[in-house]
Amino acid sequence: MADVHTPEQRSYNMSRIRGSGTKPELLLKNALRGTRLRYHPKMKGNPDFASRKNRLAVFVDGCFWHGCPRCYTEPVTRKDFWKAKIERNRKRDMTVTKALRKDGWKVLRIWEHDVKKNTESVVKKIRMNMNVIA
Repeated sequence: MADVHTPEQRSYNMSRIRGSGTKPELLLKNALRGTRLRYHPKMKGNPDFASRKNRLAVFVDGCFWHGCPRCYTEPVTRKDFWKAKIERNRKRDMTVTKALRKDGWKVLRIWEHDVKKNTESVVKKIRMNMNVIA
C-alpha cells in the first residue's frame, strides 16, 4: 500500500512523535500513584520510572520503536532504514539493561500493548518487584 502522505509530510509527522510523555507512560503514571516511583528520574539509562530505594527501573517500550514480537509490523517504505533503527534500539535496550543489572538494579521492560490492555496486571507486577531488592 502506498503512503498517502508526501515524503516531506511523513518526515514531519514522524518528527513530532515524542520520546517521553506518551499515552502508555501517562496511563501507567496515573495507575502508579502512591507507589513512590519517580517518573523520568535523571539516572543511567533514562528509565521511565524508578525507585532508588528498591533499586527498580521500569521501561515502557513502544511496540513499533522497540520491535515488539507481537505487534510490530514492518513499514512499507525505507525498510533498510527502519530495520537498522529498530535493531539499534534493541541493542541499546540490552546494553542499558545489562549495565543497570550489573549495578544491582532490577529492570522491568514492559510493552506498550500490555500497559494499554492490562494496566492493572502491569501495576501488580511492578508492586511485587518493588518488594524485592535486586
